[in-house]
Amino acid sequence: MSTTNQQVLAAPSYIARSGRSLWRDLCAYWILGLCNNYGYVVMLSAAHDIIGQFHYDDLSDYADAVGKGRHCHIVSTGAILLADILPSLFVKIIMPFFPFWVQIALAVCFSATGFLLVGFASFKWMALLGVIVTSASSGIGETTFLGYSSNFNKQVFLSRIYNAFIMEFYYRNVVSTWSSGTGGAGVIGSLSYAMLRSLNVSPRDTMLIMLFFPCIEALTFWVMLRKPIILPVVTVESTEQLIENDKPLVGFKEKLAYIKKLVKYMLPLGLVYLFEYFINQGLFELIYFQNTVLDGASQYRWLNVAYQIGVFVSRSSVNIFQFEKIWLTSVFQFINVVYFSTEVIYFYTPSIWLTFAIVLWEGLLGGGAYVNTFYRMSKEITPAKQQFAMAMVVQSDSYGIALAGFLAIPFHNAICLLPAPIRGLI
Repeated sequence: MSTTNQQVLAAPSYIARSGRSLWRDLCAYWILGLCNNYGYVVMLSAAHDIIGQFHYDDLSDYADAVGKGRHCHIVSTGAILLADILPSLFVKIIMPFFPFWVQIALAVCFSATGFLLVGFASFKWMALLGVIVTSASSGIGETTFLGYSSNFNKQVFLSRIYNAFIMEFYYRNVVSTWSSGTGGAGVIGSLSYAMLRSLNVSPRDTMLIMLFFPCIEALTFWVMLRKPIILPVVTVESTEQLIENDKPLVGFKEKLAYIKKLVKYMLPLGLVYLFEYFINQGLFELIYFQNTVLDGASQYRWLNVAYQIGVFVSRSSVNIFQFEKIWLTSVFQFINVVYFSTEVIYFYTPSIWLTFAIVLWEGLLGGGAYVNTFYRMSKEITPAKQQFAMAMVVQSDSYGIALAGFLAIPFHNAICLLPAPIRGLI
């Protein structure tokens, strides 16, 4: 039997030693998901405050003159959404061409810089620049870490001979723990911001406290997460079988042709995010319940908390519940758009708690679409193609979010011109 000296990515030696040590990598990926999305979530939760701090003089005049009693900002939170997503979309497209260590360093440095810029902002452009830099950090991290997870799937693919049960467990949970971590960022980010502001912590001090997360992100990747090692493939037969089952994509033309196979993942995910971010950044700010313990700004923050709780629960549920018909989530999310659009016009919902429940449902749909999309990809796409496939599909949510931002601004302004109805409360 002839042999070959070719080398491929293979399982780390600790996989063969003990399945328990796999928890170190899984926990690392949960923390990376948390830290990567934390700044992005905080900026969206703080959107109302970021805009409001630069409109002290003209807000009341605007509300009285053209707002007809509605609680409206001249610039909607959709503007913050665009500042928060367009840079992320841009870097998701270009980052695969940068060295891997550069991507990691930029993600960490941009995250810290974003918090500093927003915290010390004395002009609107400075605050928006901080949001943009934070968005770029999140986009870099999502493309880099999610693509890097395919290396662990390659390890599993090549190393099932060690321990089939442990390998299948590991294969199933890398994407799951990342998704759960990003969902956890939603809850922890929105909740921490809302609580700190409720305790009258200043916006600057709030952002400085949150510098803790970029530090944790760096330590988790460079210290906690174990890196793949190289093991030789010792027989021609095993190498031929690997190439047959897991042939990588080569060249621009081949990759471009392969994108057609990814549309079934990209289109439903993009639609779900289009609908839910149209709600969150175009309509949340317009929802207002009088005679509650929460003022308008607090209602906006806590609606974001409810949404993020839904996202966290569904992104953490893939090992318990999976579904293949992702397109159904886009249908249900569109129904939510209809509800919230009519609600901000007519104020017909009798209780704020009912609105909180629907917002929770909205988050469940969005998180479920995200985690089930990438879970399906981890199972259906061969490991050598996963890094490219995930780097492409992860862009689809950004396309939907960016379009939502553009649509939310004119819709928000049109609603602000309408007279505010009187709500019948229970």
